[in-house]
Amino acid sequence: MIRPVPDTGGFYDVRHGSGVRTGAHAHDGTDLVSSWHSHDLHQLVYATRGTAEIETAAGRHLLPPQQAAIIPAGSAHRTTLQAVESVSVFFSPDLLDVRSTRVLAVSPLIREMIGYAARWPIDRPVTDALADSFFDTLARLVAELAEDRYSLHLPAPADPLVRDAVAFIHAHLSTVREADLCRAVGASPRTLRRHFHADLDMSWSRYVRQSRLLSAMALLAETGPSVLDAARQVGYESQSAFDRAFRQATGESPTAYRRRIAPSQAR
Repeated sequence: MIRPVPDTGGFYDVRHGSGVRTGAHAHDGTDLVSSWHSHDLHQLVYATRGTAEIETAAGRHLLPPQQAAIIPAGSAHRTTLQAVESVSVFFSPDLLDVRSTRVLAVSPLIREMIGYAARWPIDRPVTDALADSFFDTLARLVAELAEDRYSLHLPAPADPLVRDAVAFIHAHLSTVREADLCRAVGASPRTLRRHFHADLDMSWSRYVRQSRLLSAMALLAETGPSVLDAARQVGYESQSAFDRAFRQATGESPTAYRRRIAPSQAR
């Protein structure tokens, strides 16, 4: 499969002529495959339901529920939304420094703020002091997340075999094994490994590990599950194994992450 070359001339004005510097746009869940385009604003995409796909010149990213992605102003990209409910928040580039597309693990506070941002559509005729103050605060919080050097991401597959394998992985995340995965997609372990490396530049086991950690991050930001519960729900049999994998990928323990991202839930 040949990936299309981004057309950096495909500028799209989400403001429809309005002069506002910040605002939001909600997507209602209908299927959408955009053409290659760019904005003169940074775009923060947050999926409340379903998994969005964002393709840039640097690669393809899957955006799981409860995660957000920041796309820099001027960056050519293409977005695929299939049964996805999402909110995009647009920021003037002078509000935060973003240099590459990143997937961010957002806190409950930021998720609530993203939802509330829909009060001020990006194509509204004029802005006001309250909106400016709100988006300035949200931009500061997003900038802090974007600076996290341990930010994880899931590359989106182009290879049909890898796409089928990824779908099976997400459907059986806590129990997936290589033999089951090979049987599901009709490939040998050697073929599976070769296709994953060629398409995603990573092994299937690393893809599983990053999927599990991203799912665990979403769980740790929620009310209810303990660290051990989160570990078991995503496929780790012991908290110690989960702690090691989490610390290796993020530079902090699951408990420290929970304390930072959702202080009221830390335990």
